Amino acid sequence: MQKKTLMVLASLVLASNAWAETVVPMNAVDDKGEGTAIGEIVAADSQYGLVLTPRLHGLPPGLHGFHVHQNASCAALEKDGKMTSALAAGGHFDPDASGKHGEPWGDGHLGDLPPLYVNNQGEATQPVLAPRLKAADLLGHSLMIHQGGDNHADTPAPLGGGGGRIACGVVK
Repeated sequence: MQKKTLMVLASLVLASNAWAETVVPMNAVDDKGEGTAIGEIVAADSQYGLVLTPRLHGLPPGLHGFHVHQNASCAALEKDGKMTSALAAGGHFDPDASGKHGEPWGDGHLGDLPPLYVNNQGEATQPVLAPRLKAADLLGHSLMIHQGGDNHADTPAPLGGGGGRIACGVVK
């Protein structure tokens, strides 16, 4: 009986240490809406924060701005008389209303993530760490990849100077 009780307790301890994991399907986006599937991003809790592991293809090589956006939508919307890709995702996730763009480890938007690296073959596989997030924080939001890099500041250009939205995935 004691052996069985110890096994049950050990199982409970191991289960309580399991990290939550979420798989987010990602699609290319443009002014017509969501396009082709480009892969997925696996979000997993760790003792250091949220690890986001991309399994993506078909992206332009280089560094890209990468963020959690406030809404669970990747639809195009009209802005200033022009359709804009993934505008329905809203702005960067900022539940504390910091009102500023910053580093993933800083005091800016909670949705500010490290840049996403895409190799010369158009593939992104390098994990990034978001130390202030957990997988549960992503629910009801979207992940966004922008054209071009992100300097994690609002100067010289707002929101890190990244370009338009090129890929998006809704977290369910």
